[in-house]
Amino acid sequence: MDKSELIIYGIGLLAQVLFSARLLVQWVKSEQAGKVLSPGSFWTTSIIASILLMVYGALRTDLVIIGGQMISYFIYLRNLKLKNMWDQVPFIVRWAAILFPFMAIGWLLFSDTYSFSYILEHNKISGALIAWGGLGQVIFTLRFVYQWYHSERLQVSVIPTGFWAISLVGSLMIVSYAVFRKDPVLFIGQIFGLAAYSRNLYLGLRETPSQQPSTTR
Repeated sequence: MDKSELIIYGIGLLAQVLFSARLLVQWVKSEQAGKVLSPGSFWTTSIIASILLMVYGALRTDLVIIGGQMISYFIYLRNLKLKNMWDQVPFIVRWAAILFPFMAIGWLLFSDTYSFSYILEHNKISGALIAWGGLGQVIFTLRFVYQWYHSERLQVSVIPTGFWAISLVGSLMIVSYAVFRKDPVLFIGQIFGLAAYSRNLYLGLRETPSQQPSTTR
């Protein structure tokens, strides 16, 4: 493995470490409260990790990874707004966060290196595997669409029980994709998530109706 590959895998591993850290913090706080919580750190860490994972996906010429992050990214931003944390972020950081996906899309469309055409040309993944991984990412992304729907309905950031059930299904599909893709970054990142999703699903299912959904900020 040469230096450039080490850097690429380093970016991906850092993203997965941050994704795992957000789950760990959320998990610990939920265990302490005895119910599923939606801490602000979950969403701020998600944004940083998502940016890093999109960069990793481009460098790995993997559209499955890039596509899986695009929708979730804006939902992370919306949850910060619902938690009244968005306006506390410095103005320049807010604009940089909003503009990043559009700049990334522009780069993928028009750059000579790591553009969409470059990724498709250098892609060595079979069509069936791309379809399977893509479906896994779609399901994994739908968990945040589901979470967004519930949060908008209540006008407060919540993580409903269904979020964890959808997470489990999507994560298992992505783990299998990572095995066939021989991608240690995706595999490592998802293995920890499986434990957290299972535990949060259990906590969510045992909550009393008066506790669901949690609106703790």
